[in-house]
Amino acid sequence: MPAAFRFVQFEFGFLLGPADGRYLTRTAPEEEPELVIVIGTLGAQQRRLIKGRRPSAVESAEPEPVPTVRATLIAPSPFDSHANADRWLANVSSGDEPLHREVDGAVRSLNGLLRAHRAAALDPYTRDIGAELALAVRVGYGAGEQVADGRYTKAYELPHGKRKPRRRREQLAPQERLAALLGGREKLLAGEELALRARGDLDAGRPREAALQARIALEALIAELGAEGRDVGKLTPLRESIGKAANAALAGDPPPDLAEAVGEAVDAMERELRRRALTGP
Repeated sequence: MPAAFRFVQFEFGFLLGPADGRYLTRTAPEEEPELVIVIGTLGAQQRRLIKGRRPSAVESAEPEPVPTVRATLIAPSPFDSHANADRWLANVSSGDEPLHREVDGAVRSLNGLLRAHRAAALDPYTRDIGAELALAVRVGYGAGEQVADGRYTKAYELPHGKRKPRRRREQLAPQERLAALLGGREKLLAGEELALRARGDLDAGRPREAALQARIALEALIAELGAEGRDVGKLTPLRESIGKAANAALAGDPPPDLAEAVGEAVDAMERELRRRALTGP
């Protein structure tokens, strides 16, 4: 029987950014590959031929068909036997936590590819993804070529209820706040957007970027919340540790104690923002 490789597969209803193909990930040029990531577009819409340079008149708007993008993350080392592959899959599918660990690890690796594409293409609109955004999530094993083509020896597909969001947060009537922001009744803070970016970096496993982002987010929120007459006494003491973390991040990932301080600071900023959302402008 052909060798069996483990995989995690996602299908999305939007383009990810990187061109279709196979990508090898390594921690260093001399190291063995960590993953093979296969990107493929299914049912891609053919681009219409554009006649001339003028826009054409339309009388109605019909929904445009969208492509489905399949991203498959394959371990490069096969199982010793199909029996071991079965045992691995049985263990992974035995409960929510093992399954979430497998999927979360795959999400981080896929976001690593998207991050590299964002930098290589100078494309700021390539975004990170989460399992909750996928149309389908599958975990299983199969022969290498089969898996790359969407065929498996054995696999499980996760229902939407099993796809844990990257971080559960308290929902504070988001539709009401959205209406307030759009209607000019509430102001969107620059520090709010920066804190969200820091949270995204933390969730994606980018401690260096999180430290740098958190520093400016903290300074922005202290200034903006202070200008509104709010008490920022719980934020100002964080300046020292975040400053150290950001300075360390200039040379590489901050040490564990400072990385932990960044997480605590982002938690504190989120608490202050939730408090602001509850009490109003």
